[in-house]
Amino acid sequence: MGNENKKERFKRVAERRTNDILEKIRVLGNCANRGSYDFSDDDVNKIFAEIDKQLKLVKLKFLADKREKFKL
Repeated sequence: MGNENKKERFKRVAERRTNDILEKIRVLGNCANRGSYDFSDDDVNKIFAEIDKQLKLVKLKFLADKREKFKL
């Protein structure tokens, strides 16, 4: 880790964080068990609207340098 470059560090950190997020999403899926939980379509829509919003915000951070600038 001491001699890793920015690309190697990104790969290491991003893989770990992505896998952590994917595991949390799988765990969230356990809440879909109607035998254990009571929820409405509105509850589900709120959860996924927030997840979608955060995903879009983070994706924009990655793409910020690639957005075209307005020119006349």
